[in-house]
Amino acid sequence: MGLNMDNIHIPSIASGLTTGHASTKTLEQGQLSLMELHSEKQRIEEEVSALSRVLESHGVDMNTSLNTPDGFPRDDLDIPQIRHTRVQIIRLRNDWKELMTRIEKGLHEVHASYASNKITGKLPVSGSSYGQSVKEDQNSQNPNDFEPSFARISEVFRGAPAETAGLKVEDRITRFGNINWINHEKLSKVAETVQSNEGQIIIIKLLRPVSGQSGLEPLQLELIPRRDWGGRGLLGCHIVPL
Repeated sequence: MGLNMDNIHIPSIASGLTTGHASTKTLEQGQLSLMELHSEKQRIEEEVSALSRVLESHGVDMNTSLNTPDGFPRDDLDIPQIRHTRVQIIRLRNDWKELMTRIEKGLHEVHASYASNKITGKLPVSGSSYGQSVKEDQNSQNPNDFEPSFARISEVFRGAPAETAGLKVEDRITRFGNINWINHEKLSKVAETVQSNEGQIIIIKLLRPVSGQSGLEPLQLELIPRRDWGGRGLLGCHIVPL
C-alpha cells in the first residue's frame, strides 16, 4: 500500500509579503509610494496570470485534485511542478491582498489631504451649455499634491461631446466618474463607464498643463456621452494610458 496524499495540492503558506521584486523589508517598512505600490500590484497580477497559464498547460487549476479517486498521486501529472506553481500563486495572492490594503489606506490619506487643502470656484467652460470647470488653488501647482493621473487626452474632435465639455489635448485624467489610477484596468473601466452613462453627466477630474509654465492646473469637468454629435463614438476624443 502506498502513501496516501489527499492534501498534496494544498500547501501550507506562511503569511506576510513574500514578493521578490521589491524587498520584503522595504514593503514591511511602508517605504513605497502609492505609485510604486500600484506598479508592484500590476507586476503581481501579471505574474499570477503567467503562473496560471503554467497550470493550464498541465490541464489543471488551483482546485484540481492531483490524486486518483482512491487517494494516490496521479501519474499523468508533473505534481512537483504543479505544487511549486500553486505555492507561488498563493504567496503572490497574499502579497496582493496586503498591497491592496496599503493602497486603500494611502488613497484615503491622499483624499483627506486633497479635501482639506483645495479651494474651488465654478467657472463656465467656453462653448459649453452644461460643462463646468472647478479650478483648484492656483498656488498649488505640484502634481504630486493631487491624485495620480492614469490617462491622457491625445485628440479632441470639433463639435464632439469632449470638446463641449472643455477637454483639451494633453489633459491628464485623474478621475473619470468612479474610475481612478487604481481601478481603470488598462482603461477598460473607462469604456464601460462611457457606455453605461450615455446621455448622463460624468464628472471628470484632470490636470492640465499651464501654458508657459511647468505646472499643472487641476480642473473638474462635466462630460455627457452622446451619439448624435456627428462623429464616431460617444465622446469624440482619444484617451490613451500613461
